[in-house]
Amino acid sequence: MRKSEVFDTELQDLAAFARIISHPARLAILKYLAETKTCISGDISDSMPLSRTTVSQHLKELRDMDLIHGEIDGLKINYCLCKTTIEDKLTMFDAFFSQIKNAAVVCETETCK
Repeated sequence: MRKSEVFDTELQDLAAFARIISHPARLAILKYLAETKTCISGDISDSMPLSRTTVSQHLKELRDMDLIHGEIDGLKINYCLCKTTIEDKLTMFDAFFSQIKNAAVVCETETCK
């Protein structure tokens, strides 16, 4: 058993989502797909300062989390944001951090002000 498995599935899901969005390249891909306001056909790596191989690895991570979909169209792949999954993950993130933000804890140290 891995140590993370002792935590409830909601915390495990939240941690997995946080790990995926913790890399600036994956955030840049999500941002790029959102800004284009359409599915992208072709090579996303043309718009990234990374190699095609590296971009492909990040796309796989995003697909595995179901944040994007990649549909094969001939020799190209059309990439789209998965709005439903993104909304679900953000709702989960917001609910968790709402509890943290609203905690009745008063920090008395100089660094917490």
